[in-house]
Amino acid sequence: MNRSAFTVSARRKFGSTLFMLFKIILCLLPWSLRRWLLRRSFGYEIDPSARIGLAWVFPKKLRMGKNSHIGHFTVAFHLDALELGDFSTIGRSNWITGYPSDGREYFTHQTNRRPRLLVAEHSAITKHHYLDCTHEIRIGKFTTIAGHHSELLTHAIDIVAGRQDSKPIEIGDYCFVSTRCVILSGAKLPAQSVLAAGAVLNKAFDETYSLYGGVPAKKIKELPHDARYFHREVGFVK
Repeated sequence: MNRSAFTVSARRKFGSTLFMLFKIILCLLPWSLRRWLLRRSFGYEIDPSARIGLAWVFPKKLRMGKNSHIGHFTVAFHLDALELGDFSTIGRSNWITGYPSDGREYFTHQTNRRPRLLVAEHSAITKHHYLDCTHEIRIGKFTTIAGHHSELLTHAIDIVAGRQDSKPIEIGDYCFVSTRCVILSGAKLPAQSVLAAGAVLNKAFDETYSLYGGVPAKKIKELPHDARYFHREVGFVK
């Protein structure tokens, strides 16, 4: 490496280190000042009533609706976008990551890949979950990712093609995902449905008002259409 190239590399590394230090300091600032700097420095759209705890949340694009909230010790990075609708929450100690759409090493065959997490209004992701947003994860309104230690995985190895591949995950409106579930790439949980504890959802289903469970998951029974959970007007359940 010649002297000129070394100097450019050193400057980039120094700049990257300063930017990382800036983000660390941001995380420790009082919320009112941190919100102002996040909007000013990153162009994030954060409603005045929204709030982020002591958390490392730095997607390329962030939009937080009215009274939305991200809890302490949650990590969200390498995402093109993270969007929270009004009154939606991401609890504490969640790990949310992906692979940027402009990455040049993997997924080059997928020009339509969207590494983002979209959470509609009045929905909640509780705590200690892992969300792989290499492709899009879309969570409908009034839905709960409940319990803890569930995994939503949008990418895997394509054995036939011998390469990594990704597919989106969709969870419909008024769904309830129980504790320690695994939801794999391309899977869909239809609206007004429940995924039983410990289930592995590995494909797209379309029958609403249903309980799904097992390894792999399948429809177990129909659920009552008048169940109050499916018709509530406030996301939080007392």
